[in-house]
Amino acid sequence: MEHITLLLAIVVVTALVFDFTNGFHDTANAMATTISTGAMRPKAAVAMSAVLNLVGAFLSVEVAKTISKGLVDETGIQPEVILAALVGAILWNLLTWLVGLPSSSSHALMGGLIGATVASIGVGGVNGGVVLTKVLIPAVAAPVVAGVASMVATRFTYRVGATIGEGTGRKGYKTGQIASAGLVSLAHGTNDAQKTMGIITLALVAGGVLAPGSNPPVWVIVSAGVAIALGTYLGGWRIIRTMGKGLTDLQPQQGFAAQTGAATVILASSHLGFSLSTTHVCSGAVMGAGLGRKGGVVRWSTATRMFVAWGLTLPAAGLVAALAELVARQGDWGVAVVAAFLVGSSAAIWFVSRRQVVDHTNVNEVEGGGAPDAEPAGVVTAAIAAVTPPPAGPVTADPADGGAPETTVPAPAVASGAAPTATL
Repeated sequence: MEHITLLLAIVVVTALVFDFTNGFHDTANAMATTISTGAMRPKAAVAMSAVLNLVGAFLSVEVAKTISKGLVDETGIQPEVILAALVGAILWNLLTWLVGLPSSSSHALMGGLIGATVASIGVGGVNGGVVLTKVLIPAVAAPVVAGVASMVATRFTYRVGATIGEGTGRKGYKTGQIASAGLVSLAHGTNDAQKTMGIITLALVAGGVLAPGSNPPVWVIVSAGVAIALGTYLGGWRIIRTMGKGLTDLQPQQGFAAQTGAATVILASSHLGFSLSTTHVCSGAVMGAGLGRKGGVVRWSTATRMFVAWGLTLPAAGLVAALAELVARQGDWGVAVVAAFLVGSSAAIWFVSRRQVVDHTNVNEVEGGGAPDAEPAGVVTAAIAAVTPPPAGPVTADPADGGAPETTVPAPAVASGAAPTATL
């Protein structure tokens, strides 16, 4: 580490700042459903997630290798390129956090890296085959696979639980949610923490500190794991609200199915070295779980805004990174301008967020308080509901589980446009 220059030190610190934003941006992936169903208290949930993110960071380096060795030509870029890439990724993370949209931190980082590399050495510096096979294809396939798996798992859990008392079933699935949320957090550490490891390793190679093809040093693994854990503990409450309450209303059975399906997909991708978005996977799993329950409604207006953000992530982060690279290449004053722009923009976003604070005390509310507004069933929801068998038996709540008995109101026809079920 004695050969690290001031510029490299700035790049490493900026990378750890990105890792921190990645942590609080993606806390919702593991804990939104657990918090929204009441399986865990908000602060306890993010604390558990933070610890398991740290543990997961030490389990594999396959994704880090994809970032540091495969995505771009590591021998043709300079540390300024890495700095510019991180600026684009951090600002996109903060903007989407401000509006509560669960977009991909991973794609923001890769979009920034691609945009800065193209601005620096041209399109030839990007390995298109790796981008296609290990970034774009998983980006499309992973949420679909996770969604289908969660929908099937949700149906299965309701069938299996049809002969079990509702109160007993809710308690059991809440316990299962805690275990599955822990698995998602562990999986998140094996995938997302490694992306920062990879980007720091790439910067060290570009600065001549490491030889091309080197694996992340131990100090890089430790610092990246700690940074993402701290960010996770901070809690991205705005995105947790959207993921837990904005997409659909989840019961413990659905939360358990969504988290189990998401964890399976993330762990498999980490083993294969696919740098997929845990946000895409977990969002797809939540929507699949919403469609898997008879009468479940996915709020497609929220989902559409989320899909738009997904589509804009790569180009938006890439454009900002390309502009930052053009300034940073001018020398020390250019690097100083880029750093000042990042600090100023981040501070401005934080001050705007203080106008309406979202934290652990109001994360399960919507603007103005109360529950999210119901949304009429869309075409997809109606089609799924039409072929889903009705739940067996009346629905009753266990008084020990936190409330009075519940009565299920028969659902009107889906074609009427009303929400399929209502619970009093």
